[in-house]
Amino acid sequence: MTQRPEPSNIDWFILLPIAALLLFSVAFVYSASASFADVKLGSSEGLVWNHALRVIIGMVLMLFFAKVDYHVFERSSTTLMWIAYGFLVMVLIMGTEIKGASRWVRLGPVNFQPSELAKFAVVLHTAALLSTNSAVVRTWKGGIFDILKWTLPVSILIALQPNLSTATVIFLIVMVMMFLADVRPFHLSVIVAAGITAAGLYAVTAEYRLRRLLAFFGGQGDEAISYQLDQALIAFGNGGITGVGPGQSRQRDFFLPESYGDFIFSIVGEEYGFIGIVFLMSAFILIMLRGYTVARKAPDSFGRILAGGITTTLSVYAFVNAGVTCGVLPTTGLPMPFISYGGSSVFFSAIAVGVLLNISSQAGVFKRKRVTPMTDDR
Repeated sequence: MTQRPEPSNIDWFILLPIAALLLFSVAFVYSASASFADVKLGSSEGLVWNHALRVIIGMVLMLFFAKVDYHVFERSSTTLMWIAYGFLVMVLIMGTEIKGASRWVRLGPVNFQPSELAKFAVVLHTAALLSTNSAVVRTWKGGIFDILKWTLPVSILIALQPNLSTATVIFLIVMVMMFLADVRPFHLSVIVAAGITAAGLYAVTAEYRLRRLLAFFGGQGDEAISYQLDQALIAFGNGGITGVGPGQSRQRDFFLPESYGDFIFSIVGEEYGFIGIVFLMSAFILIMLRGYTVARKAPDSFGRILAGGITTTLSVYAFVNAGVTCGVLPTTGLPMPFISYGGSSVFFSAIAVGVLLNISSQAGVFKRKRVTPMTDDR
C-alpha cells in the first residue's frame, strides 16, 4: 500500500504576500533613505542594513509564532495588558523625545515603541474578553464596560504622548471587534459617538493638532504639514503610470520629510508608478480578504474575534497610511505595515501575522481534502 503525502496546511495566501512585502521593503527603504543616510550617516546604506536585519528577525518571529497555539494568548492576555500599561507609563516618565513627542523607550541600544506592544495587547485581550463574556457581551454591565475599562486607559496613555492618531485607531479597532462579536449596534453607536466627540475635543486643545486639521481642510494651517503633503503628491505625479524606475526618486533628495518612514508609500508611487501602487495595495487587499476568511472559519469564538482583530489592525494601518499620503485623510503618524522603516512595528506586526497563520492552520482554511490511500487490489 502506498500513501500520498498530506499537503502542508500553511496559509500561503497570507504568508506569501507578507513575505513579499517584507522583502520588497528592503529595496523601498534603501531607495527612500539613501540620500538622507549618505549625508547624515556618511553612507547611503546606513539605514537599510538595520532595516534588513529587522526584516529577517520579523520573518523568524512570524514563522515561530505560526507554530505556537494561539490559545496561549487567551490565557496570558491580562498579563500582556499590564506589561503594556507599564511601558506606556514609562514612556511618559522617561521616554525618548523625538520631534516633540515622547513615544519611545530606550532599551539598551534600541528604541522601543510601547504603543506597538499595546496595540496588539489590546487586540488579544479584547478577543479574550469578548469570547469569554459572550453571554453578557450585549449588555453594558459585565460585558461592554469590562472591555472599555481595559481599552480606554491605553488610548488615553497613548494620546498623552501625544499620539492621538494611534489612540484613535486602537479605539476604532476595538469597536470593529465588538461588532464582530455581535455587540448591539445601538451600544456601538453610543460608544463611537462618545469616542469621536472626545477625540475631537482633544484634537483642538493643542495648536499643532488644530493646524493640521486646518491644513487638511484647506485653511491656514501647518505649513510644514502642507509642504510634506505637497511633496508627496508631487512624487505620485512624477511616477505617473509606470514610475521613474527603482532608485530614481527625486523627492527623496531632501524634498519629502519622512520619505523612508510614514511617507514611504509616495516614494513607491514615484519609482514604481500607479502599477506599483496597485500591486502593493492588492497585497493588502488579499491579506484582508484572507484574514476575514480565517476569522469566519476559525474553530472557536476566541480565534474568530482574534483573527478579525489582527486583520482589521493591519488593514486599517495600511489604508489609513495610503489615505494620508494621498491627501484624502488628515496627516497622522501611522506607518505603512511591513514597508516603513522601523523595528517595533515590523516585529509586532510579524508576530500578529504568525498568530493569524496559526489560527488559519487550526481552522484548516488551506488544508486540502485528505486523499484516500491508494491500494493495490491485485
